[in-house]
This record gives sequence, C-alpha cells and structure tokens, in this order.
Amino acid sequence: MSPAPPRHFLDLWRLDGSDLRVILDDAKARKAARAGWPQGRPDPDRPADGRTLAMIFEKHSTRTRFSFDAAMRQLGGSVIISNAGDMQIGRGEPIEDTARVLSRMVDAVMIRSNHHQDVERLAHFASVPVINGLSDGSHPCQIMADLLTFEEHRGDVRGRTFAWVGDGNNVCASFIHAAPKLGFKLNIATPAIFHPDLVDLARAAEQQGLVHTTDDPREAVRGADCIITDTWVSMGDTDGEARMDALEPYQVDEALMGEAHKDAVFLHCLPAHRGEEVTDAVIDGPQSLIWDEAENRLHAQKSILAWCFRAI
Repeated sequence: MSPAPPRHFLDLWRLDGSDLRVILDDAKARKAARAGWPQGRPDPDRPADGRTLAMIFEKHSTRTRFSFDAAMRQLGGSVIISNAGDMQIGRGEPIEDTARVLSRMVDAVMIRSNHHQDVERLAHFASVPVINGLSDGSHPCQIMADLLTFEEHRGDVRGRTFAWVGDGNNVCASFIHAAPKLGFKLNIATPAIFHPDLVDLARAAEQQGLVHTTDDPREAVRGADCIITDTWVSMGDTDGEARMDALEPYQVDEALMGEAHKDAVFLHCLPAHRGEEVTDAVIDGPQSLIWDEAENRLHAQKSILAWCFRAI
C-alpha cells in the first residue's frame, strides 16, 4: 500500500472549508489550554515529536520566522532555518532538486518565497508537506491567524462582513480564497490600477463566494464587522511613488472606521506604516486587535502544522 500523499498548505482555495474549520477550532483549543504556561513548554500531545521543519526565507521576516520556530517547539519538534541566499537555490540549483533533497532530511518545509510558482514547484516535487509562509500570490497562514483573532472576539465568521481597503495584494488574495470556504462576505476597495487578481475573483464567484469589489472605501466598509488593510508598498514592489499617490484616499482613519458597524474591529498583518495606510488613532485605538492578531500567527500555525502531520 503506497503512503498517503503529503498534506500541503499552499492556498486556502485548495482546501475544504471543513479542513479550515478543524484548523481554527484546534488553534482555539491549543491556545486556551496553554494559558499561563511558559512559551517554551511543549503541548501535552506533542504532535510534532521527533519531527523537523525546514524553514527557507527569500524575504525578511519577523512574525513568520519566530512564530513557526516557536510553533514547532511547542508541538515538540525542532527546526532548521536558512536564508535562500545561503543555500544552493540561491546559486541556481533547481528548486525541484532542493525539494527532493530536503524531503529525505526533514519532515516538512515552510518557504517564504518571492514567487508563488516556486512554492508550487517545491510542493510538486516534495514528498513531505510544504507550507506557504508567504509568496507574491498569497499569504494563507496570515489569514488563518486573522480569522482566529476575529472569532476570539466576535464569534463565528460565517455570515459576517469583512472589508479590505487598499492594495489588492497577496493578503487580499487569501481573504478572497477564504470567503467562500468559511461563508463570510468580503468587500474589497482598491484603486482600479491595484485591483485584486482576476483569477482569484473568478474562482470565488464559481464557489458562490460573496465577494464585492469597488473603488470606494466608504462603500466597502459601510456596516462591516471587520476592516483590514496592509502596507501600500510591499517587499519587491518597484512602483512605490505611484502606489502612494493612488492609495492615499484609502487610508483607514477614524472617519472611515465610523462607517463600519459600531462593534467593528481593525486588523493589520504588520509591519505597519503609520500615517500611510492607517492612522495612529486607529491602529492604537480600542477597535484594533493587531497584537492578538500577531500572537495568533503562532497558534494558527501550530494547528496548520498539526494538520499537515495528520495529527488533527
């Protein structure tokens, strides 16, 4: 009998909504069970016991690097961390060869990549789970942490309205992927020049996702339960001046938050450029959940890893 294929975590649109729900519910339970514990103490079930995660970074990282490292330690496993420039892939070795080699040395691979197709190629040729820690196409781990944060404070996301304001980037893409899977409405406000990926929008429509796009941020946030934004100039963008000019009307300030539901919360994946995509009054205000959101990268990714290892 041949072994089961690896469980990759590449894009939320590839997964069943039931799998995403299992991951979210497991993350809530694991976080609650650890209340008051030292960060270095492993969970009692140690689902990664004896397992090693390789982490490859083509981009700078704070939250992804620390949260995945801490996640594996709390699951009872270990990590090997390398910048891509220190590896042979930084000198031209095909990523297919890297996938084959690492599959014989570790139990899973997390990659933070410049190019989404490299994540997909790595997964295609790997015989162990591959996790997309971020690419130019999507950021699925971040969205799982965001949804976990919302549900901790406001309950089930199903039937709620989320509003994305700003650049139609990789984080926006993963919200589009998640909306039809978990049953929330998504309003997206972007300037036309920085619209979301049209393939992502078409796929969401095919999956009966309630995703609406507009160029008016006030229309998008009106009555919303959650407002999300991100930096206007991402790592690798070379058109910073054009982005700043086009996105200036999309700043999330107190007036824009006032258009949302009175109990609406604010999320930002960080790092934030205060005074650009969001004002200090909002990001430091009572509706902001950014610090819980950052912490929840750890808890969500623990459960993503457990799912990849078939422990949940």
